[in-house]
Amino acid sequence: MHIPFLSALMRSPLEGIQEHAEKVKECVWAFQQAIECHVTEKCLSFEEHRQEVIKLENEADIIKRRIRSRIPRQLLMPFNKSQIFMYLGEQDNVLNAVEDALDWLSHRGSVKIPGPLVKEIYLLVDAVIEPIEELCNMVAEARKYFRNLSEKQRLAVITCIRELREKEHAADRAEKLLKQKIFGIELDPVTVFHLIRFAEIVGSIADHAENAGDIMRAMLAR
Repeated sequence: MHIPFLSALMRSPLEGIQEHAEKVKECVWAFQQAIECHVTEKCLSFEEHRQEVIKLENEADIIKRRIRSRIPRQLLMPFNKSQIFMYLGEQDNVLNAVEDALDWLSHRGSVKIPGPLVKEIYLLVDAVIEPIEELCNMVAEARKYFRNLSEKQRLAVITCIRELREKEHAADRAEKLLKQKIFGIELDPVTVFHLIRFAEIVGSIADHAENAGDIMRAMLAR
């Protein structure tokens, strides 16, 4: 039997999580602009873009705290409260990785990306953005599923999870390609270390998105 009161309770945490996911997507778009600004050297406002990312991350933190404070002690949903917190934590880790990547880049802000690496940098950034966009689709589909619990809608969520995983694997390949290119050109050791670590931080953006997808799959399984 469909119980309206139960349905209302079921929507609340996922509405907040979708709002948080959209803020994450907004943040990675700002991240993309910051990278383009730094790489092209035609932009003098890298720090402004970085501050925009920080602002968006702070706004997402407000949403995250609101979600946590409004989840009732007895959660009447087909998953438990700890799963909500785990999922939200991984989605939030995307933001942390974005901010960490720009912070790391700013440590050597006067040192520009070597020309032979520009294409691979762009490929990696584009590759980690795609899983985030799929993450938002997954949350939207999950909201529909937990509202009606239909098998058709459950399969739609699983399709999103599979797409997310495939896009994360593409990001892994882009990260590996960039690392190979870094080691393949003549650079000083400090620059090599800085760029390899940067590639790893950027790659972790997609890793956290995939982790969120794995947790969502576990939520569907209950």
